[in-house]
Amino acid sequence: MKVLVAGFEPFGGESINPSWEAVKALPDEMAGAEVVKHRLPVTFRGVKEILPRLIVKERPDVVVLTGQAGGRPNITVERVAINVMDSEMPDNEGFKPEDEPVFEGAPAAYFSTLPIKAIVKALREEKIPASVSNTAGTYVCNTAMFTALHTIAVAGMETRAGFIHVPYSHEQALDKPKPSMALETIEKAVEVAVRTSIKA
Repeated sequence: MKVLVAGFEPFGGESINPSWEAVKALPDEMAGAEVVKHRLPVTFRGVKEILPRLIVKERPDVVVLTGQAGGRPNITVERVAINVMDSEMPDNEGFKPEDEPVFEGAPAAYFSTLPIKAIVKALREEKIPASVSNTAGTYVCNTAMFTALHTIAVAGMETRAGFIHVPYSHEQALDKPKPSMALETIEKAVEVAVRTSIKA
């Protein structure tokens, strides 16, 4: 078995992105599965080009995408990705789409195929605050989740895939009145989520 786990580079003036910090801390093998780790750019075009190539090349059984949702107080496991790119903030290339589809002619939305409720339950059992989220937003994280699920659907693959948002790390929130979580806890959360997804 193989699991592809991805996090993002920093964006919005931050020096780190806790999603990638958590992903790169994962072991190379978990629950008998090979773990392939990849850092994604915070660019709409980048994830639309890179993710399909990665998924087709690696043929993973499971894809767990992670990203930062600064301002959220807990780990949020996303239920759905929508076919919309709409951003108030430019991405790392300066691109700022408005009401654009991720892919022309694609479905309006895709639901996560990860065991979202089981992941939340496992996280809470480890005393990590977590919940299901019904919006992945319309920024690059949503585009990544939609791209992965669309690629899998078009290719007729049986790969399970979904997205998990993590909060700011404490380091990022030192000068912000925003919720945050210890990076060690975020790292543990991503590991628990990946293990749960592999076992599903």
